[in-house]
Amino acid sequence: MVTIKDIAQAVGVSATTVSNVINGKSGRVSADTIEKINQAIDELGYVPNMSARSLVSSSSKVIGFINHVVTDKDSNFMEDPFLAKFTGIIEHVLREHGYYFMIRTVETADDLKSFLRTWNIDGLFLAGIFNDSFFKEIKKLRVPMVLVDSYVNSNKICNVGLDDFGGSILSTEHLINNGHRKIAFASPRIQDGGVLMERLLGYKAALTAASIPFDENLVFECGMNLKGTEHVAEYIASHPEVTGLVTTADYLAGNIIANLHKLHVNIPEDISVIGFDDLDICNLLSPPLTTVHQDMDLKGRTAVNFMLSILENPSEIPESIKLPTIIFERDSVKKIN
Repeated sequence: MVTIKDIAQAVGVSATTVSNVINGKSGRVSADTIEKINQAIDELGYVPNMSARSLVSSSSKVIGFINHVVTDKDSNFMEDPFLAKFTGIIEHVLREHGYYFMIRTVETADDLKSFLRTWNIDGLFLAGIFNDSFFKEIKKLRVPMVLVDSYVNSNKICNVGLDDFGGSILSTEHLINNGHRKIAFASPRIQDGGVLMERLLGYKAALTAASIPFDENLVFECGMNLKGTEHVAEYIASHPEVTGLVTTADYLAGNIIANLHKLHVNIPEDISVIGFDDLDICNLLSPPLTTVHQDMDLKGRTAVNFMLSILENPSEIPESIKLPTIIFERDSVKKIN
């Protein structure tokens, strides 16, 4: 294995000079020497030993993203386009600040502890955490953490979230304002104290404000894919009195729409549909999907800024934040009398 000493000997400079150039501290090194060192690195095939560097600096420059959504063995949580886009934003912003990004799925707190014993991680992002035994264990860990889209309360851990309740009110009100009264609600499995529960409560609040009775038969919990949404489309196709559908994700809405097309149900002529997130898929659907927009770039950058702030000053935890939402109108909603 090629070492810094090998590079120094090849160029005829000290190992300290080579180390400074590698770590971007080359202010006192001539341009000619920097060029020679970089050339020697390329020619000799030097690869930094990140483990050794992290032991010296006590920082690995690696931030982890923990997925605690327990999935089927044959499934892939990154198939969710929201998570794929959001983690891509996190990685991009971390890279801008010189950090590396590692993604890991864990099922238990012991899995997470084992992961942390194996890898020297500077900090953790955790998405969709609930106030359960898993959270009670992980909040004891002495590692900087930033939660994303969680509704747990802790003065030692901050959260970057969204006004999920208000966003769902917006989507339901949009249908009501366009004349709809029989409005269904579709979501993946809903748990107390989570994002999806907040969106269900927002849907119910909008109905109540408009004096529309809540009908639990119009609330569907389903998988995100085509197979998982078949029963939602079948119900809508056989109940033409249902003229509106609120969903908790664009990807979910897209799969329901695909199943509705198979059943010759037209959007928005027969059923108006609203998504949530404003992913690129909205403009690829036919018709383009009206949705609740959230600024994922802002959310990702805010989460990274919170993490960098904690790493710099662990004693000061940023105050949790809920980012706003707005409706992006496209062509999937019809105004009715």
